Amino acid sequence: MRIHLLAVGQKMPAWVEQGYKEYAQRMPVEARLELKEIAPGKRGKNADIQRIIQDEGQRIQQAIPKNSRIVVLDVKGRARSTERLADRLGEWMQSGQDVSLLVGGPEGLSAECRALADERWSLSPLTFPHPLVRVILAEQLYRAWSVLRNHPYHRA
Repeated sequence: MRIHLLAVGQKMPAWVEQGYKEYAQRMPVEARLELKEIAPGKRGKNADIQRIIQDEGQRIQQAIPKNSRIVVLDVKGRARSTERLADRLGEWMQSGQDVSLLVGGPEGLSAECRALADERWSLSPLTFPHPLVRVILAEQLYRAWSVLRNHPYHRA
């Protein structure tokens, strides 16, 4: 099973790339985490934000691997504890089906992307900068895996 992180944004600061890479590399082969960066639209003074969101949404949809479970990161989604995320990760791994995690740009995902969701996941009721979401996702997935394997990383 692979977990595909489809995230709007390119050319991230070094700390984002390092943080993401640190946890993504820790993921086991049976739950490999792979990042696919989606080109963001140009946001300027008079930018048509709705059009930008639509265009980003189309690029995300084109990048979704066939037959993958689609999980949309959405502030209105279901919040999970670490233990519940571990249970969910275990279910994903048992199914063998790839999972695609969709992360939008600063204004979020298009309605079309949200409509594709098999499930919606909220990391928090707080709003995070979208580059930081990559690091949080990678760390939480690794933490969930460590719970499943009784690895000492997670100490609750």
